[in-house]
Amino acid sequence: MPTRPALRRCALVVLVVLGLAGCVAPKHQASSPTSDAATSGTADPVLAPFYDQVLEWTTCASEQCADATVPLDWDDPEGESITVALRRVPASGGAPVGSLLVNPGGPGRSAIDSLNYFRQIVSREVLASYDLVAFDPRGVQHSSPVTCVDPPELDELAAWVPDWSTDEGIAAAAARNGEFGRACLERTGPLLGHVDTASVARDMDVLRAVLGDEALTYLGFSYGTELGATYAALFPERVGRLVLDGALDPTLDSGQVAAGQAAGFESALRAYVTDCQAGPACPLTGSADAGLTQIARMFERVRANPLPTGTERELTSSLAFSGVAAALYAQSSWPLLTQALSKAIDAADGSVLLQLADSYYGRSPDGTYASNQNEAFSAVLCLDDRPSADPAQMRADAAEIVAVAPTVGQFFAYGGASCAQWPVPQVGSLASYEAPGAAPILVIGTTNDPATPYAWAQSLADLLSSAVLLTFEGEGHTAYGRSNQCVKDAVDAYLLTGEAPADGTTC
Repeated sequence: MPTRPALRRCALVVLVVLGLAGCVAPKHQASSPTSDAATSGTADPVLAPFYDQVLEWTTCASEQCADATVPLDWDDPEGESITVALRRVPASGGAPVGSLLVNPGGPGRSAIDSLNYFRQIVSREVLASYDLVAFDPRGVQHSSPVTCVDPPELDELAAWVPDWSTDEGIAAAAARNGEFGRACLERTGPLLGHVDTASVARDMDVLRAVLGDEALTYLGFSYGTELGATYAALFPERVGRLVLDGALDPTLDSGQVAAGQAAGFESALRAYVTDCQAGPACPLTGSADAGLTQIARMFERVRANPLPTGTERELTSSLAFSGVAAALYAQSSWPLLTQALSKAIDAADGSVLLQLADSYYGRSPDGTYASNQNEAFSAVLCLDDRPSADPAQMRADAAEIVAVAPTVGQFFAYGGASCAQWPVPQVGSLASYEAPGAAPILVIGTTNDPATPYAWAQSLADLLSSAVLLTFEGEGHTAYGRSNQCVKDAVDAYLLTGEAPADGTTC
């Protein structure tokens, strides 16, 4: 993954913490496919081998596995092809009404590796009615994957603290990220230029067809909401029941995204500090402002003098921030953050913050990484978006970000260095996300979501012509499966009957 100031692009949190967010939306428009792939399905004979393929399901543990074939380049469907991996839990009721396709976000998170989590959060009634189907998007883990560097270099990149104070430091960061990108191209090949969001959405329509569904039923979290919105925009007539939870606004530029997410994490951190100070053994004293200042000073001290962790690895300020931010994804992780800050502030011990950071990156204690989520994230980020790499513009943007998020804003600035030297061209976004004629789409926003601010759910609901907005008043990232019965009942009723809650419903 390129060393980058912002977190990754909005992934569903599983258990304590997994996958964070950077949520950088593309700024340019992608071209339409050269064929009528986006609208015709098997009406185009060139696409018939993909839309008409028969999946060969095999047994894997208590589930079923298959691989689907899709074009490497949707503008050249007669060229090379790649595989998309699926894993299915058959409907427990025995007579499925269709398939429920799921995605946990990222980009880069493996839905297949998260399938057990989906089995826990999706209600028994829904599991009885639908085959639950996880797929890894192109570039991710069990599908044709992006591959870049070995684990020790991933460790190095996660811990690295760039120098943003000089033009030379910014250039060094861009160069280092460029080296990483070239390693990705060398190991991955042409696929690196075709893991963009629009290509994944087109793959999803093939999956819909080969699963035997006339319309797509889909549950997407975080970045998965961008996949769902992109699908709806490309195939509005094939939208079935789409749940988009922890929503992104795909029309925002990278500066707006960075400022919005920085403000979101700042707000979540303030809520945590207030809660911490009201309980026992909190290392943060005084008012909430004073507590935030103590955390900011901790970041400064660790930047100058990394903390020991009881291992060969030190806690740098980059890792310290990843650890803090990871715990903000779910309120249930706040006690662990208190423990981590107590050790770091009171005992100069970075061990617990390092554990949180490692969980964020998917790093195991033995030094291996559970998946390629970090590499896939970077590949999608740099295809979908290219922030300005001009040092003067980055400094101006940084000042605005720090103004709205004085404690954590520094970690969301200077994103232009991440993709400035990426070795494949940018693809870009769609011209419109209106999705005219689509069936009702359920968009869910959490009022103090740090990774995908509530305002983004509001704006996505406005962008999609048929969307209705469901609001969860609470903390943390996403709502279904971790919030309250009101949200669960609304989502379940929508998936089972097609009846969406009234627009503006609050839980």
